[in-house]
Amino acid sequence: MRHRKEHDLMSILNTSNNSEQVKYSVDKMFSEYIDYIATASIDNIENCMKRNLGDRRSFNNQNYERILYYYNTFNYWGKIDPEKGVYELIENRSKALKEHHEDLSWLYSRLCDYRSKRTLFGIIENWLTFSMVSLSRIMEKTFHQYFDLDVIKCGPDEVFVDIGAYTGDTVKDYINSYGCYKKIYCYEIVPHIFQELKQNLVQYPNIEYCQRGAGDLGGIMYLTDIEPHQSMHKLSDFGTMKVPVVKIDDDISEPVTFIKMDIEGSEQKAILGCRNHIQTSHPKLAISVYHNNEDIWKCARMIDEIDPSYQFYLRYNGGNYYPSECILLGI
Repeated sequence: MRHRKEHDLMSILNTSNNSEQVKYSVDKMFSEYIDYIATASIDNIENCMKRNLGDRRSFNNQNYERILYYYNTFNYWGKIDPEKGVYELIENRSKALKEHHEDLSWLYSRLCDYRSKRTLFGIIENWLTFSMVSLSRIMEKTFHQYFDLDVIKCGPDEVFVDIGAYTGDTVKDYINSYGCYKKIYCYEIVPHIFQELKQNLVQYPNIEYCQRGAGDLGGIMYLTDIEPHQSMHKLSDFGTMKVPVVKIDDDISEPVTFIKMDIEGSEQKAILGCRNHIQTSHPKLAISVYHNNEDIWKCARMIDEIDPSYQFYLRYNGGNYYPSECILLGI
């Protein structure tokens, strides 16, 4: 399966005034990709990805080099270096697609608008073809990353929990988007970033700063040496710096109305640690689902098992070299 279909869909999306034609086209092409994954062997899927990556190099070597640079720098999904015969990224992704195409179909069926369905299709197309066009056409440019105003409604009684608060950029986006809240909890694990977080938000009232990680169990985990890319810090069982980890259910006693997570692949554990809040308070959810090859469907499955009343949306705020900044919204 080559990447020629990206141009067919792009043409439809740009020229058609018939929303039913667009819906039919997205459904049809998503189904074709899933059928291909379901019937092809893993070896065939891997070879398809390798051919398409090679086509990218033939088409534009500079973009090809940038794609490799980004994948190997932000090593969430596996290394890729065709010159040295390293295809870990392709091996991991082909295995994930083959083993979980039914989960991806389930997610597609549960997504509540065609912006979301087109986003899922675009990401899967990019996984298979390395197409920059497939990512360009799903980029969201209207709202802040976690706060799609068409989907997420907030009022003055919001208790917002920012897990992975970084330097306070998301809190500022939240305030700029909605203008009001009751209380905000900010969780951040890196000491110097935590201090910057507090400094950046000092003017705002009713914010509780929590230098703790979020997980499925309370205890101690570790940070290794500080990463050169400031937003990539991830907890592990071993390291040089101790970090307390809590279940959000144990750490916050009051009802919460909105939970955002962006914690470098630890989102699944954090969701389990929020189980009681999800079941009892039914907070709005904005979950990063791009830090590995399973979160994009797995996080939705987990939330659905906890509370099947949730409705799901996908939004993409990343670039076009590799698929990052994909957010699952749960309402």
